Amino acid sequence: MISSAELLAVMAFPNIDPIAFSIGPVAVHWYGLAYVAGILLGWFYARRLVSRADLWAKDTPPMTVAQLDDFLVWAALGIVLGGRIGYILFYDFAAIVDNPLRAFEIWNGGMSFHGGFTGTAIAMILFARKHNIAIWNLFDIVSAVVPIGLLFGRIANFINGELWGKLSGAPWAFVFPNAGPFARHPSQLYEAGLEGLVLLSVLAIAVYAFKALKRPGFVTGLFVAGYALCRIFVEFFREPDAQIGYLFGGWLTMGMLLSLPMLALGLWAMLRAKRVAML
Repeated sequence: MISSAELLAVMAFPNIDPIAFSIGPVAVHWYGLAYVAGILLGWFYARRLVSRADLWAKDTPPMTVAQLDDFLVWAALGIVLGGRIGYILFYDFAAIVDNPLRAFEIWNGGMSFHGGFTGTAIAMILFARKHNIAIWNLFDIVSAVVPIGLLFGRIANFINGELWGKLSGAPWAFVFPNAGPFARHPSQLYEAGLEGLVLLSVLAIAVYAFKALKRPGFVTGLFVAGYALCRIFVEFFREPDAQIGYLFGGWLTMGMLLSLPMLALGLWAMLRAKRVAML
């Protein structure tokens, strides 16, 4: 049982302005900068992967650097449109039905990773078909770099003081400005560490030490299953969305529910990649 004294004995929340800077009437938010940084750094890392022929089966990269540059726009559209549509469908559908214009109020709610994941997957399939690129290879390239975007996105969530955790008496807990007077887990930073740094490191080890890109689909499966496990774990510390709460009257959250099929899909992709490699 956490006492009220423990809940109040916490670290001060770093009250960082969500607006990074303004240019005249245009305000640039940290959240937007996080998306830009994630996409650009991911693109830079992906270019390095495509440039290393020894990482790929038969020492032949599946696409050129020029094709990867063209894909950047497709990926950005998939992330942004899929992320917003996913948030609307999974987390805010009832409110959107009552007020359709709310769908365009990106400051009122946010983005869904699972929606962004789906949107990017659709963009990859369409791009691969158009340019005759092996789809599993493109999946692997994108999967290897996605944790970079997750890292910056979760840090931006923390700066915005949103998606906070459950009540906590831990010495690293924070009182978030819009979450009441008591301390809470900084679940955004947990996700930044696990979904960002840890998952990025695991995937890099698989790519460079174990040459996992030579088995098309394995890196994709490792990312999808790894993300699902990280997200399910953090959901035990993260406060569920107020408009949804816990599902089925228990401890299951929407984040957990959406991650379970991802876990199954990731395990299937890894098993498939190993099986195909042995043929």
